[in-house]
Amino acid sequence: MCDTIGATIGVVDETATIIACSELTKIGTTNEFVSLDLNGSSDIFIRDGYTYKPFGSNIKPDYAVFVEGVDETAAKYANILSITLTNIKQYYDEKYDRNNFIKNVVLDNVLPGDIVIKARELHFNAEISRVVLLIRIVSANDISAYDVIQNLFPDKSKDFVFNITETDIVLVKEIKSTVDSKDLEKLARSIADTLSGEFYTRVNVGIGNSVVGVKDLARSFKEAQTALEVGKVFDTDKVIVSYDNLGIARLVYHLPTTLCETFLHEVFKRGSIESLDHETLFTIQRFFENNLNVSETSRKLFVHRNTLVYRLEKIKKLTGLDLREFDHAIIFKIALMVKKYLSANPIKF
Repeated sequence: MCDTIGATIGVVDETATIIACSELTKIGTTNEFVSLDLNGSSDIFIRDGYTYKPFGSNIKPDYAVFVEGVDETAAKYANILSITLTNIKQYYDEKYDRNNFIKNVVLDNVLPGDIVIKARELHFNAEISRVVLLIRIVSANDISAYDVIQNLFPDKSKDFVFNITETDIVLVKEIKSTVDSKDLEKLARSIADTLSGEFYTRVNVGIGNSVVGVKDLARSFKEAQTALEVGKVFDTDKVIVSYDNLGIARLVYHLPTTLCETFLHEVFKRGSIESLDHETLFTIQRFFENNLNVSETSRKLFVHRNTLVYRLEKIKKLTGLDLREFDHAIIFKIALMVKKYLSANPIKF
C-alpha cells in the first residue's frame, strides 16, 4: 500500500498508539492530541500534517488509518484504506473466531474435510467430550436470555453460546468423560431454574448425546432438536428432554405418517380408539403407570377392584385388546403414542 500511494501510512488504535506504520520507527509512539480527535468524531480529521480516518465495527472506532498529507488526495487514500482494512479485519475475525467456527459446525455449514483443518488452525482441542444443549424460549420478558446464559458460562475457550433464531439458543458445553445423562439433566435444570426463578423467562431444554471430536457436534445438535420436538409431542409437561431418554417415542417420531395410519387401522376397529372417553383413557394411563397391576391401580384411582376390571373388559370389547396381557398392553401403548403423534403433526429435521 505504501509503495502504491508513495507516502507514509499507518494505523493507530483507540489510544492513538501507532500499531502499524510504513516507517517502522514510529510504531509504538502515541499522540495524545490524536486521542482527543478519535474520541470526538468518526469523520476524517487532520493533525500534524497527517489525514486520519477512524474505522471499526463498534460505535466508537477501534482504529484509525493515517496518510501523510492534508490535501484531497490524502483524504481519498485514507477513505480507501479504512474500507480495505475494515474488510480485512472482518475477514480475519470471522476466520479465527472460535465461536463462529463452532456455530458453522453445529449448523452443518462446514465441509467434513475442512473441520479438522480449521480446528487445527484455531488450536482447537478436538479430542475433548462436548454436548449440545438447545434452549428454547417459551415465554420471556425484556431480559435477554442469551446474555444470561453467556454469563452462566463465561469461559469462552471451553463453552460456546450463540443464537440461531429469536427463540432458540445453543450451548456447546465442554464436559468430562465421566459425566452421564443425569448430570446433563441437572445442568439443564439449573439453566431453566435460573431463567425462570430470577428472570421470569420460561424455557424448554433439549439435550443431545455427548460426543468426542468436533465433527459430531452437528449430530448432537440435531439430537437436541429432535428431543425438543419429540418432547413437545409426547411429554408436553417436561421442561428438560434428553435424547438419550426418549425411548419408544423416538421410534414413533421417525415413522412415516402413512405407516402410522395403517398401523392404527390394523390394530383397532374403525373409530374404536375415538370411542374411548377421557375417563377411560385416564384409567388406561394409570394402569400402565402401575405396571398393569389391577389391585395397585384401583387403589391409586380410589375405585373398587371390580370397577377397574369392568372398565378393562369394556376396553377389550371396544378394541379387542386385553390390557392385562403384556403383548396387548404394548400394542395399545404404542397405538396411543402413534395417535398422539399424528394429531400433533410435528416438524421433522
